[in-house]
Amino acid sequence: MSRVPELLSFAAHVKGFMPPDEGRALFEAGLAQRTRSTWLEVGAWCGKSAVYLGAAALERDAVLYSLDHHHGSEENQRGWDHFDEELVDARDGRLNTLPSWQRTIADAQLEDVVFGLVGPSLVVAEHFAQPLDLLFIDGGHGHDVAWADYHAWTPKVVPGGALLIHDVFADPADGGRPPYEVYLAVLASGEFTERGHQGSLRWLQRN
Repeated sequence: MSRVPELLSFAAHVKGFMPPDEGRALFEAGLAQRTRSTWLEVGAWCGKSAVYLGAAALERDAVLYSLDHHHGSEENQRGWDHFDEELVDARDGRLNTLPSWQRTIADAQLEDVVFGLVGPSLVVAEHFAQPLDLLFIDGGHGHDVAWADYHAWTPKVVPGGALLIHDVFADPADGGRPPYEVYLAVLASGEFTERGHQGSLRWLQRN
């Protein structure tokens, strides 16, 4: 029996910033991929998107690498709107989402499908040679960070593979501008064709 309904319901209650309709769209993009393929997400937070993608990976017999340094992006730090005191490590005073991510993946029973990569995105990208059938970019939204993730990871997406970008807002008042600018650059490159969108999530496919 498929665990999809259970996992989608579980994901909706995980701490994070992805609305259920966008999470479901992420899941559907995963379902559209070929079987036994390799996926990676940049930006894991507490594991919400990893459960949505993990549910699809179960169905497609795929694996998902979930990458994050787990100390939060600029917009997650103390003094910003998205700061969460519950995620601060009492020993060093730093934000640390890794324990929450680990609990999420364990509670969802996805440890055989979703694998955590802990470290800086660019360093990991330099040593990650596996081609990707699906790449989900949802890391830091600052200009330098967003563009660095784009340049480091999109070359690894295979022809026919999916590129998903989160928090794409045309209106700067709605959110950070860099993901939108990256999205426009992807379209302008001619290397990808848009497959669909839901809310702030954009789904593109490498030509």
